[in-house]
Amino acid sequence: MRIGIVNDLPLAAEALRRALLLRPQHQIVWAARNGSEALSFCLRDTPDLVLMDLVMPEMDGVEATRQIMARCPCAILIVTASVNDHAHQVFEAMGAGALDAVDTPALGLGDAKAGAAPLLAKVDLMGRLAAQGLTANDFGGQRLRTATQSASNPLVAIGASAGGPAALAAVLGALPKNFPASIVIIQHVDEQFAASLATWLQQQSPLPVATAREGDSPQPGQVLLAAKNDHLVFTSHQRLGYTEQPKEVFYRPSADVFFQSIVRHWRGDVIGVLLTGMGRDGALGLKALRDAGCHTIAQDQASCAVYGMPKAAAQLKAAVEILPLGQIGLALDRRCRVGG
Repeated sequence: MRIGIVNDLPLAAEALRRALLLRPQHQIVWAARNGSEALSFCLRDTPDLVLMDLVMPEMDGVEATRQIMARCPCAILIVTASVNDHAHQVFEAMGAGALDAVDTPALGLGDAKAGAAPLLAKVDLMGRLAAQGLTANDFGGQRLRTATQSASNPLVAIGASAGGPAALAAVLGALPKNFPASIVIIQHVDEQFAASLATWLQQQSPLPVATAREGDSPQPGQVLLAAKNDHLVFTSHQRLGYTEQPKEVFYRPSADVFFQSIVRHWRGDVIGVLLTGMGRDGALGLKALRDAGCHTIAQDQASCAVYGMPKAAAQLKAAVEILPLGQIGLALDRRCRVGG
């Protein structure tokens, strides 16, 4: 892949350069010292991937991500000294369209390959996405539910990726405190800061937000967030669990895998929602939900940070409704109060 580096600290930029040299298939096309330079470079020569720092002079990584995704979209991976210490900015950048985040590898400490492994794992994932044509240029035998299944405990299942944190905050923020359904969210996010994302979403939502634990049962008025690098699924008609299967699905956690587990196990009414994100994860699962008689919603192109996942859902006719982000929360509340 062709990669751009954005970092104002020479030692950090050198650490990234050395890490990428361990993968000869990658080419560093330019290096920028701040977000303003990165935007200029992207406008002249848009790479396949940008490794974006957060705290920089002139223009920080959040604003640079926002402007790049608006003017010359490409895949952006946030690389910062400490993801956990900069959680708020990380989620702002992901809300603007960044795909993921990882700590900057340390230079000259211990085993260089081991230190670079987390970064290279993220870069390799971006490469697999690009190989399947899943890029930010996408902008702009199932069991049917039966009449015996209860509608007294509706479930809202939400999938999101790039741009997801901000979109999730908008949807949750539009819901009332007495929202009658349980909510489970699959957001493509590394488990190391899933808990921080849950805390951040709690600040935007009138509903309690927590990470999903093995054996949890979704409750009305509660939001559960997938929190591991394995897939969150229903293991029975009311219990959640994590599984590494299917291993070949490299979106972890996967919205497709979760949605399909709902079709197999959940016994109440369901509304499936697919928000902004790169790629196609969630589209087939949303189609399975619609085919099973569930109501399904996809975010519209104009309000998406990255119109990939909802676009794939629309192409499959998986969504009953295609709505602007600002209308999704209201639509969920209205449908849940009239029985799905």
